[in-house]
Amino acid sequence: MATIADSFPVPAQKTQGGPLGTIARRRGAAIHAGIHASEAKPSPSSPTVVERSSTNLPISKIPGDYGLPLIGPVMDRLAYFYGQGGREEFFKSKINKYNSTVLRTNMPPGPFIADNPKVIALLDGKSFPVLFDVSKVEKRDLFTGTYMPSTELTGGYRILSYIDPSEPSHAKLKQLLFSMLKSTSHRVVPEFQTSYSELFDSLEAELTSKGKAKFNDANDQAAFNFLARAWYGKNPADTDLGKDGPKIVTIWVLFQLGPLLALGLPKLLEELTLHSFRLPPFLIKRDYKRMYNFIYESATPILEEAASMGISRDEACHNLLFATCFNTFGGMKIMFPGLIQQVGGAGVKLHARLAEEIRSAVRSTGGGKVTMKAMEEMELVKSVVYEALRLEPPVPSQYGRAKRDLIVESYEAAYEVKEGEMLFGYQPLATKDPKIFDRAEEFVAERFMGEEGKKLLKHVLWSNGPETESPTLGNKQCAGKDFVVLVARLLLVELFLRYDSFDVDVSKSSLGVTVTVTSLKKATN
Repeated sequence: MATIADSFPVPAQKTQGGPLGTIARRRGAAIHAGIHASEAKPSPSSPTVVERSSTNLPISKIPGDYGLPLIGPVMDRLAYFYGQGGREEFFKSKINKYNSTVLRTNMPPGPFIADNPKVIALLDGKSFPVLFDVSKVEKRDLFTGTYMPSTELTGGYRILSYIDPSEPSHAKLKQLLFSMLKSTSHRVVPEFQTSYSELFDSLEAELTSKGKAKFNDANDQAAFNFLARAWYGKNPADTDLGKDGPKIVTIWVLFQLGPLLALGLPKLLEELTLHSFRLPPFLIKRDYKRMYNFIYESATPILEEAASMGISRDEACHNLLFATCFNTFGGMKIMFPGLIQQVGGAGVKLHARLAEEIRSAVRSTGGGKVTMKAMEEMELVKSVVYEALRLEPPVPSQYGRAKRDLIVESYEAAYEVKEGEMLFGYQPLATKDPKIFDRAEEFVAERFMGEEGKKLLKHVLWSNGPETESPTLGNKQCAGKDFVVLVARLLLVELFLRYDSFDVDVSKSSLGVTVTVTSLKKATN
């Protein structure tokens, strides 16, 4: 497993003998409409490869059905968004109905946004990982599932997240992100400390004046400021963008993910707008241009490197914007409140353990400063972050289209998947699989500590791959995988250097949870 000190990758690539491949040595790492299986045909230019089960499991027919055209997808959509128990219960009810964790169902949005909502759902920890195997599944235009948002929202380009590793542009664009993470690594810790000190100052002031403080709003501003300062060397408040960044990004993301969200609007209104028709991109064009201009004017060294790699500055800028605002800011927007929820709910005993570990490491190894070496000694901090990511992965859904006829195995049976069929996985059911994790539904802070705990890391899958593996030019694992883990650890470090304990109230939201801070107890040693 990579250390935090190795959080910024420079992947090597094979120059001879085959396609761009794997990293030679780990240096860490900071939708279109589907074709129904009955319509999928093997390529006439190559023989069909038929897989066989690697075990003695019986070959079974995949249970489930898609219902009547139009009616079936709409009924599944209504159950998914508005059924009792939420989305997780939607899938659990299907598992119970068909007595299988591999089954056929429809996935939103369906009519009239996605032409083909039919998927094979993989709902356990054994079947799920096939979605990471790019030799078996294609990832082209599947980042958001059974539909792809208009490229008008991304400057007319298919962004890296939608590009399959087999496409020539994938390696160049991912290498650009690796290079950016590496070249800006020296700014990460100090700029995080600056931005999140501002967050804690604002929370304290709001607590004093109102008796409670909204964490999510303050976190959005801090996260955006941090990424702009760390990656582009600019404070947004000193530019024409001002403090508008988080609001612009949130609306822009809504235009892309609206068909997959329930915002709490009246059901009929939500169904007839967000879930049935695309929001017109021109409505966000002006604000998107402001964001584009901010990055274009701030990212000159990165854009120059892109040009030297054969990527136009324009395409590079749109990809940097997406990586910054959608992938990373979006991840911090969801992940940080979830982390605060879990740690806050665990109570003062865990807070005391975290505070002691963090302060001791900073004193003894960091010489009073937060250093990468000091953070590597914080085993409980690491485990807490992994546990939060296990319970509430920021991106719960993964998709892949079968490249050939293949076999998918659950615990009880093996299933034949035909070339062209869409595979879908709901990650929280895979990472809370009781056959893998004891007390799978509970937050267990020390779960990943010690040798036995580290063996479980291969089942932490939030990054579009196992935590024990690295992003490469040839896979779809998040380029900033270790960067995200690093900043989550930094949040806990800065929190418990400053406070002994805290209390929060939590409620559900369309993007995770909403956290209200009700008390902050300042550090006493």
